Amino acid sequence: MTRSVYVTGIDRGDGRQVVDLGVMELLTRHVDRVGVFRPLVHDDGPDRLFELLRARYRLTQAADTGYGLGYEQATALQAERGTDELVSRLVDRFHAMAAEYEFVLVLGTDYAGTGLPAELNLNARLANEFGAALIGVVGGRKQTAESVRAEVHNAYAALDSLGCDVVAMVANRVAPADRQEIAAGLAARLPVRCYVLPEDDALSAPTVRQIVHTLEAEVLLGDAAGLSRDARDFVFGGAMLPTFLPALTEGALVVTPGDRADLIIGSLAAHAAGAPSIAGVLLTLGERPGPDIMALASRLAPGTPVVSVPGKSFPTAAELYALEGKLNAASPRKAETALGLFDRHVDTAELTNGISLARSGRVTPMMFEHALIERARAHRRRVVLPEGTDERVLRAADVLLRRDICELTLLGDEETIRRRASELTIDLAGAQLIDPRTSPLRERFAELYAKLRAHKGVDYELAHDVVAEVSYFGTLMVQEGLADGMVSGAAHSTAATIRPGFEIIGTAAGARIVSSVFFMCLADRVLVYGDCAVNPDPDAEQLADIAIQSSATAAQFGVEPRIAMLSYSTGTSGSGADVDKVRKATELVRERRPDLLIEGPIQYDAAVDATVAAAKLPASEVAGRATVLVFPDLNTGNNTYKAVQRSAGAVAVGPVLQGLRKPVNDLSRGALVQDIVTTVAITAIQAQGEPVTGTAEKERNS
Repeated sequence: MTRSVYVTGIDRGDGRQVVDLGVMELLTRHVDRVGVFRPLVHDDGPDRLFELLRARYRLTQAADTGYGLGYEQATALQAERGTDELVSRLVDRFHAMAAEYEFVLVLGTDYAGTGLPAELNLNARLANEFGAALIGVVGGRKQTAESVRAEVHNAYAALDSLGCDVVAMVANRVAPADRQEIAAGLAARLPVRCYVLPEDDALSAPTVRQIVHTLEAEVLLGDAAGLSRDARDFVFGGAMLPTFLPALTEGALVVTPGDRADLIIGSLAAHAAGAPSIAGVLLTLGERPGPDIMALASRLAPGTPVVSVPGKSFPTAAELYALEGKLNAASPRKAETALGLFDRHVDTAELTNGISLARSGRVTPMMFEHALIERARAHRRRVVLPEGTDERVLRAADVLLRRDICELTLLGDEETIRRRASELTIDLAGAQLIDPRTSPLRERFAELYAKLRAHKGVDYELAHDVVAEVSYFGTLMVQEGLADGMVSGAAHSTAATIRPGFEIIGTAAGARIVSSVFFMCLADRVLVYGDCAVNPDPDAEQLADIAIQSSATAAQFGVEPRIAMLSYSTGTSGSGADVDKVRKATELVRERRPDLLIEGPIQYDAAVDATVAAAKLPASEVAGRATVLVFPDLNTGNNTYKAVQRSAGAVAVGPVLQGLRKPVNDLSRGALVQDIVTTVAITAIQAQGEPVTGTAEKERNS
């Protein structure tokens, strides 16, 4: 039977989309097939939250299965035939879609001009009829701590009296200063789990795109990234420029008549200088600056929105102050902020148990990625990103910071990093920024590097130049315990990323070489491929080392290692130098690690296909069930992983380096933002297996 959880509020303005999104994240971490259902929607169609969930979690669910009825139709049906008929219709619709999924997230009604009486009672009854566990959400914005506690208590009592299986209550949007007091009071008064989420200005701020849509504004300048900026404040321009500029605030939308060219250019110039970074400029009175002013504006702050409305400033201001931010598919950064808020203040393990969410036997790419984020966040480490001015790295840093995945250090010219982040409206307040050229650490690192490389003729002067290079500086931070791991390669070659690791960090105890693996996330499982990125033609000794390292990496990331040593021959059916190399490597692994399950030489189909394995190696514990596939050379491994990635639609995560004493990982120069986020999470997890030393430990304990 399909399981389900029903998230409902008791009134408008509770911001429960944060809870909806957080619960969906929780579900997709554990379950393969998750569906979404909202009993009632506006305009007889799926709403913005459904579209956000469908896009973010790559749901294949058809849009017309995501809802029961439109509010207008439901109101008419209830009036004509009664509540029982309405509920019956919605239950039928729910079960018709739920049959296709393991778990369904039900989004309660929104209390927004629905025309339905006793809406809380309707949500409670639907939760009962669906057989769903229920999470109740109460909004606490602009309320006292005592008022919030009383309202949550009353809401729970009402839901409990209606027979609901209430697994948790959430007080949302409370004053940050009151959060702990409210949490303590609720824990003492209620018999169910209670979570308290503070108000977050980044979520309540509307985006420029939302403002454009609401005010029906005309976009004169601005790109998609600019329109996605949050308008965290409004500054109305009427004064002369010297008086106006000090009034600008970070993230403000400047509102000024369209004929004030001085304020328009002054605001954009301040933004370009990063003092401060604004969300954009909104022009009133329907006035439009001349072409020369617009051309200058586009050069001063490329991508920054300049939009125009016909109305006057006062009515425009009234509309602006009534707006609140919304979670939708066009605001992915708000979604990251919401998930970070949810994970910080909700005990997700406890809630998982509360809704009886058993982990699926299948492992999808999304489930694997979620598991990485969970593990990285559980014991946060500091990761250094040497390419701090790269746009993709900055966007990845934005996600990592919003989700509290790890601590970050970005390397590069600090002014350039801040200016680039300002242009992208990325808040780096939680990151450490270091310029290797001017850092006090440069002298210390130069002395250390000169000592380490003295046998190669490196003196202090040469070392002083070398350590100013970001990859060397970042590697030395890891070596000295100032960071726990490093991720580079978005703008540097693999050699430029790995060479400092060889020279400074060195190989781990028992490792003869440094190698790599890719996690190949197929539709229903994760395989580990090694080595597809580092060693061109390993000999038998090196191949055995790769196999042992790969099995350890697989185990560290939750993949039970069953090693297949791949060749063009299976068992004793073939001979030749290439097959003999694989056969010898297999024997070496068995000698060194008799505890490991290994088969080789073996062909790829016999390694992963149970039918082929039954014919070729029926007694093997690995054949047909291999999870770690070791390729005989780089040519075979690299081409195979790319063929599987492109032809089978697998998600390739890596390369993940192994064999170094401390984690350093390389990125493809074509890496996407999500690739960087995932690689940083992997690096943080690798670092969790290392003893925490030096300043990184001191900072965490301070």
